[in-house]
Amino acid sequence: MAEAPDRAGWSQAGSRRILIVSASMGSGHDTVAGELARRARERGHEARTVDVLSLLPHGVGSGLRRGYGASVRRFPWVYALVYRALLRRGPGRRPSGVPLARLAGDRLTDLVDRTRTDVVVSVFHLGALLTGDLRSRGLLRVPSVVLLVDFAVHRQWLHPGNDRYLCLTDECAGVVRQEIATAAEATGPVVAPEFFAPAPTAAAWWTRRFEHLAPGRPPVLLSAGAWGAASRLPSTVRLLASHGFLPVALCGRNERLRRGLRGIPGTVALGWVDDMPGLMHAADALVDNAAGQTAVQALAVGLPVVGYRPLPGHGAEGVRRMAALGLSDLAADTPGLLGALGRLTAEGPDRSRRVAHGRALFRADALARLVELLDTPDT
Repeated sequence: MAEAPDRAGWSQAGSRRILIVSASMGSGHDTVAGELARRARERGHEARTVDVLSLLPHGVGSGLRRGYGASVRRFPWVYALVYRALLRRGPGRRPSGVPLARLAGDRLTDLVDRTRTDVVVSVFHLGALLTGDLRSRGLLRVPSVVLLVDFAVHRQWLHPGNDRYLCLTDECAGVVRQEIATAAEATGPVVAPEFFAPAPTAAAWWTRRFEHLAPGRPPVLLSAGAWGAASRLPSTVRLLASHGFLPVALCGRNERLRRGLRGIPGTVALGWVDDMPGLMHAADALVDNAAGQTAVQALAVGLPVVGYRPLPGHGAEGVRRMAALGLSDLAADTPGLLGALGRLTAEGPDRSRRVAHGRALFRADALARLVELLDTPDT
């Protein structure tokens, strides 16, 4: 039996060296990692990030990235099968991601030793499996904290070797405690401060892009993520344009998708957007398909979210959990989508309740809580 993990590092006060394990799967995990690192440096700590895919043997990480990207964009049914077989929680024995994660073990422990890291924070599930496994075998001798960034907890996030989980919601924290009996609490999402404050650039989005193209029409963002993955987005764009809305499609880095949407009258088709705070402050609602970082950024802004045609796997489960928690609407069909947008783009009690409920999700600063845990190991 492996020895209990060494808790060295919990009791050292002062400046911390924080290693954040992310993954270049889209941009959401890296966005969270970047904001966590920014907060740490702002408060006098040292922070660095590492892509867990880069720690895998040559070609393995890039192969995983290409395979996942191709499946969600072109063959979503393949990813749905993978999710059902490997990731979805439920009874029965199923393959674990630990053997894959172990391939990155030596490189991670070498990095921790070389940088004299005080704590490792994982914001991607493969990283959580890696650190949990290393901790349980006594090979990682500094604390491991998992920042669980999904609304729906799938099984590959869960490893009892990790010291603590910081989660989006109380429900997620409860799942962690139930499934692996590990300390877990809800801190809410990690979102940059620009999303909470008024955006000076919002007026420019409105006057130069929205009002010029479609005066009087409520701008509605349609998110397709960094990879531009969405189901039947052209038909959704046409639907909204024909019913008095201005659809603003966020195509990410999928230039082919953007070119295909540009020809639809009454539509704004955007590629990669650097000014998301300004854009969101200028819009009236977000149509979301993944319950990822774009959705929580919208909640921070006070932009109502409607889930529609979600991506398979954890995207669909996350969209359903957001709606069940009262953080968004879930539209099952086109009348449901139009009805939800009609209610939520107009000033009134429905919009006000949705905005207030979304902002209440941001209850604590994950970085501050992380440092508190290091300073008070027995909490």
